[in-house]
Formats: sequence, C-alpha cells, structure tokens
Amino acid sequence: MTTFLRDTATVLTRELTPSLREPLGLLFQMGQPLLFLFLFGSLLDGAVGSSWQWFVPGILVMMCLSGPMAAGYSLLIELIGGSMERMLVTPLNRTAMLVGRTLKEMAVLLCQAVLIVLLALPLGFRLYPAGVLAGLALLIVFGVGLGAFSFVLAIRSAPDGTLFYLVTQALLFPLLLLSGVLLPMDSGPAWLRVVGYLNPISYIVDAQRSLFAGDLTDLSVLYGTVATAVIAGLGLFFGNRAMKQGVIR
Repeated sequence: MTTFLRDTATVLTRELTPSLREPLGLLFQMGQPLLFLFLFGSLLDGAVGSSWQWFVPGILVMMCLSGPMAAGYSLLIELIGGSMERMLVTPLNRTAMLVGRTLKEMAVLLCQAVLIVLLALPLGFRLYPAGVLAGLALLIVFGVGLGAFSFVLAIRSAPDGTLFYLVTQALLFPLLLLSGVLLPMDSGPAWLRVVGYLNPISYIVDAQRSLFAGDLTDLSVLYGTVATAVIAGLGLFFGNRAMKQGVIR
C-alpha cells in the first residue's frame, strides 16, 4: 500500500506540475460551466424549486464527466508520441499510473468546484458543508472510474486516436442530457424518463443534489453511491488490465 501511494503521488505530481505553471488555463476551462451556471440557473429560477441548489450539483457532475476525458486524451497523446513507453519501463505501479493521472483532473475539478460554489453563494445557493464535502468526495471516486475508462479507450484507440474521438463525442452529450443535469427529466415523455432511469449518471446526479441540499440520509444518496462504486470498480479493473496488456504490444 505504501508503494502504491508513493507511486500515485509521483504520477500526480508529474501530471499536475504543467497545470500549476499555467494557472490561467484552468480559468479558461471554466468558461462553459460558468456560462451554463449563470444562464440556465437564471432561466430555471422557480421552475425547479431552488434553482441554484438544483443546478450547481449538476454543473459539477458535468465538469466531472468532461475532466476525466482530458486524462484519457493526454494518455493518447503520449501513446502516439512514444513518451508513454519510457514510463512503462519504470517500476511504477500500473494502477497508480491510472489513479495518479485521474486525480490530477480531480484536483483541478476541486479547485474549479470551490470557485463555482463561491460564485453561486451570492445568487442564492445555500451552503451545507457536510453535504458539499460528501458530494465532492463522491465526485472524486466517480471521476477516478471515468478516467480509468477513458484510459481503456485511449489505449484501444492508439495509434491514430480516431476511436477515442468518435466515442467521446458520441457518448458525452447523450449521457449529460439523459442524466437531468441541465433540465429536469420529470417533465419529459415516458420513454425519455425510462431511458434516463437506465443511465447510471442520473443516480449520481440525484445523489449530488440531495447531498448539496444537506439531506445525507435520502435514498438517492445510497443509489448514487452504489452507482459510483460500480463505475469506479469496473473502471479501475479494466483500466489496469488494459494498461498491463494493451499498451505493451
């Protein structure tokens, strides 16, 4: 365990250093989430109860979905360029390589999430510290699983990366729309609600909204936690196997 944590910290430091050298890039990445937050949040005011309490967790899940995709993209670039081969000859734990890379995206997400919450406070967002901390912890686990899946896709897409671009573009927006991040699914037709129930992301979104509302005992929190654990477990399993078998060809 000590070796795993050390290797994870090593990879995390390697991945995080370039971002720390260019902090303005982190702010530019927040352009779209902020646009959605202020425009959609204002439009939904009164339509879904407390719109900010409903919409801020959704924005954070949206950012969590897009962040791990960047982790897979960076791996794909290293695979195409050949720099990943130099890391594979080191004794670094393969799972630590996955987790460290994804935690970098999660560290960026946490900084951006704190800024989003602070900006939403003057607009009417109520802060429940215990719920917010639990929600952010759940997002980190969720992001690690998504990042591991994106690594699998990046490895299978090398050397041209076509498969990675096609799958990420084809899946990201349907997953967002069918999870109720931007608009409530309750007002949609029956068939759309059924499809939403089959989307595991919708359970995570519901859990986040309950946690950010301070309701830690709501049943949706349990469902969201189970969905998060399943995604993280499967992602790490397939990601670790792909890293061991798929990269070295």
